[in-house]
Amino acid sequence: MKQEVQVHSLFSDFDISLFKSGKHYRLYERFGAHLIEKDGVKGVYFAVWAPSAKHVSVVGDFNFWLEGDHPLNVRWDGSGIWEGFIPGIEKGTRYKYKIQSNNNDMKLEKADPYALFCEHPPSTASIVWDLDFKWKDKKFLEKRKENNALDKPFSIYEVHLASWRKNMDENRSLTYEEMADELVSYVKELGFTHIELMPIMEYPYDPSWGYQITGYFAPTSRFGNPQEFMALMDAFHNAGIGVILDWVPSHFPEDKHGLGNFDGSNLYEHPDPKKGYHQDWKSLIFNYGRNEVRSFLISNAIFWLDKYHVDGLRVDAVASMLYLDYSREEGDWEPNEFGGRENLDAISFLKDLNTEVYGSFEGVQTIAEESTSFPMVSKPTYIGGLGFGMKWMMGWMHDTLEYFRKDSIYRQYHQNDITFSMTYTFTENFTLPLSHDEVVYGKKSLLGRMPGDEWQRFANLRLLYSYMFTHPGTKLLFMGAEIGQYEEWNFDTSLDWHLLEHDSHKGIKETLIALNHLYKNQPALYEKQFSAEGFEWISYEDSQNSVLSFMRKGENPKDDLIVICNFTPNVLENYTIGINTTGKLKEIFNSDDKKFGGSGIGNKTIAIKKEGFHGRKQSANIKLPPLGTVVFQIL
Repeated sequence: MKQEVQVHSLFSDFDISLFKSGKHYRLYERFGAHLIEKDGVKGVYFAVWAPSAKHVSVVGDFNFWLEGDHPLNVRWDGSGIWEGFIPGIEKGTRYKYKIQSNNNDMKLEKADPYALFCEHPPSTASIVWDLDFKWKDKKFLEKRKENNALDKPFSIYEVHLASWRKNMDENRSLTYEEMADELVSYVKELGFTHIELMPIMEYPYDPSWGYQITGYFAPTSRFGNPQEFMALMDAFHNAGIGVILDWVPSHFPEDKHGLGNFDGSNLYEHPDPKKGYHQDWKSLIFNYGRNEVRSFLISNAIFWLDKYHVDGLRVDAVASMLYLDYSREEGDWEPNEFGGRENLDAISFLKDLNTEVYGSFEGVQTIAEESTSFPMVSKPTYIGGLGFGMKWMMGWMHDTLEYFRKDSIYRQYHQNDITFSMTYTFTENFTLPLSHDEVVYGKKSLLGRMPGDEWQRFANLRLLYSYMFTHPGTKLLFMGAEIGQYEEWNFDTSLDWHLLEHDSHKGIKETLIALNHLYKNQPALYEKQFSAEGFEWISYEDSQNSVLSFMRKGENPKDDLIVICNFTPNVLENYTIGINTTGKLKEIFNSDDKKFGGSGIGNKTIAIKKEGFHGRKQSANIKLPPLGTVVFQIL
């Protein structure tokens, strides 16, 4: 039986104007399902954008999912918004929108694009919910601007929540509540400053790892409800750990309940398949030139920063957004109005996104996963950049892993592979990523890439991490890297925690704990991590020994460090480096330390000699451990 849906609106004329112009960045305060009280009666206000709809009604638990019983009213202003207040609906009620399109009268049943909570997949209904929560992270947020700055240590532990650790007794992933205890304490133990969560927005297909999103405003119900996810965020903050979310504005899946063909038209996706369909991922691409879509996406980014106190967004697949010919053959794309391959709408969108994010929240960061040489990705928009805070350094990752795969006897012929990154490392604010993408699809685990016998493989892995943490830039490691996984990552199973029963694997973990401690406690490693002033080669030319030596510098010259990496298993007893200072050298880190599983070859305090070398006035003779990195303070 058709029931009256009361006329009601949360939209002002100004809201509508902003929405149509692509400048409304708080749409979650208007669209969706909102628990309100109207004229003393409690119920839910619904609002959905469906300009090509002939009729829209709400179906759900409250009306036995019968179409037409609760029709919404279309606004008079041409905005395409359908809305209305339905009395008596309570928190926890399941619902969808039943849409009859003007296009061939097709009927569609869609989840709410702005739903705050969704059913556990494979079920697809939206759930009426609220975001009431008593936060306890005020002190953390007050210090975030200082602690999250680009001249502070920034080391990230990347996590796929479903496969980090399983409850083996029940063969299930941990809940948000369990993670607030186990995951938070573990990241704290490792010493990472941040955790990055692979997409936690609701997604239907487990093998997508979360990168095919249908519920952009809802944390996945796989692990609990929104308040339980908020409690996890709160726990991280109270442990002093920042949280970065993977965010996916690049594409979305074709699932029938999702955004695709939402009202029988290409509402969210670009209508031209050359711009609106991703051939590799079999997914739809947002129409970045449509104002309402821009408002939707930027509102979504702001939502997580606002309502969930997120400290940063890592924006996925930026390269696929920037180029019209991305992964397309000739004839499958069309140039922009100036004849170029750049997607001008996407570029404009990304600039607007970063301008709004940094203008609205102090101390947050956006990080671009961008794999090309597109210029000024991490430069401010006011000088022509895209406005990101940081960019993944994919070139460093590729060259470094290729170098480490080579047997040490051949590394002398590939010295340029390990030094080339320094020719461009200060062109952007780079994050050095060893992410989930590098341990899947037959690429092997990081340990599995390392050459040599068992001892050398673990030594190489410690050397890789030590080189990474002393190289300029912020750091990102995918879960499992810290325990030396033998196997590739499997999204469907837990990490191999039993490996920590073995000293060699415990040594990898202890190495990373020590490196995080070193990074956070040595200003020379972070104060100028994005500036050429923070780095100086001592020698990059010793290819015969496969040795690199360099200095890292902070604001105070007294904080300067000397780093030497030996990429062979040969012990070099009296290796000479040039130094432009007097005094002594004190070894403060050695990846060959016995507590890490190394051979224990190291240095006591070393006197600096008044004998020139490497074009410098002084020098020092150092014992270099096999496949090791040593770091010295100058006393």
